[in-house]
Amino acid sequence: MLSLREVKQRTEKFFRDRGVPDSKLDTDLLLAHALGIKRLEIYLDLERPLTEAQLDFLRPLVKRRADREPIQYILGSVEFCGLTLMVDQRALIPRPETEELIELIESTIESPPSNILDLGTGTGAIALALAHKYPEAEVTAVDACRDTLDLAAENARNLVSENRIQFVHGSWFQPLANTRKFDLIVSNPPYLTEAEMDTAEPEIVSHEPSQALVSGKDGLNDLRIILANALQFLTPGGLIALETGINHHEKLDELSKEGGLTGKSYSDLSGRSRFYLSRVV
Repeated sequence: MLSLREVKQRTEKFFRDRGVPDSKLDTDLLLAHALGIKRLEIYLDLERPLTEAQLDFLRPLVKRRADREPIQYILGSVEFCGLTLMVDQRALIPRPETEELIELIESTIESPPSNILDLGTGTGAIALALAHKYPEAEVTAVDACRDTLDLAAENARNLVSENRIQFVHGSWFQPLANTRKFDLIVSNPPYLTEAEMDTAEPEIVSHEPSQALVSGKDGLNDLRIILANALQFLTPGGLIALETGINHHEKLDELSKEGGLTGKSYSDLSGRSRFYLSRVV
């Protein structure tokens, strides 16, 4: 029988040979998942033998990661702003950068919003994080894909009280009555260029939904739509907060002005211009 140490060493080498990033971390995560233990517990009992049943459960998970399927899809969940979200190929995997957007919003707005709109909700990560931070707010989440919206609703059922979030099917503002107004509109829309998608990692190209990532040749197709229409859905003094491409911000200033808004760029923790916040002029 193989020990936990031997399986760990073999899996790490297999991942390295297949070009898997973070081979040590991903090995630990898969072992902990397969054995039903915490990651730290692996190192407390490295000589324990693994049963054939445990190995049979682990092997297909290892193969999936070696084929460059994202570890989050294999594990079926991801942590976001202190929440555990279900995640699968129906939606883009929430990124740490988007957690930074939530923190930026919280530090920017002066009073708690009463009505929040999340455009392109995906897993529901942004909508759920904001619903937790602002428990008195009404939250609306929109997505163009029904399967994705179903995933977001599943996460909501597990994480917030019933009817805290209204889920609406449609593209951007299209399904909303133009009489609706929001204090806060948030979106992490597709913003990769076609060229960027061509050079992305296999985890992204082969497994994540391209419609949630790519937005035309310059990556701005969806941001154009959002900024052109945001004004009519914002309350006086309302804020729209966006995650964007790092090379978009000069153009976003133009689009924001054309839409009757005035905006400002904000950097992520790596110093790149990642976020764009805009208000009524």
